[in-house]
Amino acid sequence: METDDNLILLMRIEPRRNMARFYSLSIEPTFFGGFVVHRSWGRLGTWGQSRLEYCAEFSAAQARKEQLTGRKLKRGYTRK
Repeated sequence: METDDNLILLMRIEPRRNMARFYSLSIEPTFFGGFVVHRSWGRLGTWGQSRLEYCAEFSAAQARKEQLTGRKLKRGYTRK
């Protein structure tokens, strides 16, 4: 189950470069007791792509989510 405080939505819009991208991150529990960091990215208006990264503990998943968020913020994405 996903909560609003768990979901991070980042966007990068640069009309001059014809760039309109999104990047979303969330942590979701698995049926087997672990957690996954679910990340999705692509051009705004499309379904984009997604990837799941499995973590045994919530703290490891939270740390990975923060690491990925920091990378995107450095590349010019902003929180929405």
